[in-house]
Amino acid sequence: QVQLVESGGGLVQPGGSLRLSCAASGSIFSSAAMGWYRQAPGKQRELVAAVTSGGTTNYADSVKGRFTISRDNAKNTVYLQMNSLKPEDTAVYYCNAALVVGIHDYDYWGQGTRVTVSS
Repeated sequence: QVQLVESGGGLVQPGGSLRLSCAASGSIFSSAAMGWYRQAPGKQRELVAAVTSGGTTNYADSVKGRFTISRDNAKNTVYLQMNSLKPEDTAVYYCNAALVVGIHDYDYWGQGTRVTVSS
């Protein structure tokens, strides 16, 4: 069983920065692809950024150049550095761990952390 706990959300003014953290329990972290998703009110959950177990990253077009995902396998933690925040970045942000073991896919989610960008 894997548990993911997000932290770092809050209220920030447009143009500001926040860093989200996601701490994972269990021993699978280094083998898992990790991602950050977000869901704004009335919208579907969308991928924001992801990093593979090998360190390859990808980003949604809307956050490229502003957000950076990173992982620290020694700390079982993935981060999302968010700069130049915009009101449209307001959402609940969820951490995801995706793992393939043999023929089985496993997907784990955190409880979410709210980010509000407003003046």
